[in-house]
Amino acid sequence: MEPLGVSRKNKSEESVVAPGHDPGRPIIIAIDFSDDSKAALEWGLEEAALRKAPAAILHVVHDPAETPGYYNKKKKLIVPLTEAAEQLFDEYIEECSNEIPALKSTDELLVRRKLAKGIPVRRILEFSEKWDARMIVMGSRGQTGIKHLLMGSKAEQVVQLASIPVVIVKSPATKKSE
Repeated sequence: MEPLGVSRKNKSEESVVAPGHDPGRPIIIAIDFSDDSKAALEWGLEEAALRKAPAAILHVVHDPAETPGYYNKKKKLIVPLTEAAEQLFDEYIEECSNEIPALKSTDELLVRRKLAKGIPVRRILEFSEKWDARMIVMGSRGQTGIKHLLMGSKAEQVVQLASIPVVIVKSPATKKSE
């Protein structure tokens, strides 16, 4: 039997809301400022619009006690990790809003932004429980080989540990390079 194809192109179709559906449960879109995160952000915002659900864009700043800071600022300034992440978050959302129409036209009440500190996988799962999220959407670079063995995949860990559906989205560039 062939898998059922789902097309996201026809936005004129009305979505059907299931009985007992709670429209207040958000879709969490976890980002790391990559191209794959941009694809996940676009997909997640479209899904939230189709479901008439709020979206929460979440970035987790790696806890410096666990992992040294890795944010590269274009200017060679020494900036505290959290402050650098806040600036990068703002710049990233602004850059994405130029490419993702859904981000420009969203009602601020329906899209919340959250910057948190900690271990990314743990914090994504904590916020999914705290906000009673309906779904987690995130990008994946699809690393393989020794890099994957040493570092693991945050997306893979979230998929394994989450109690709600997790959607992994790749950017068109990542899909082509595989």
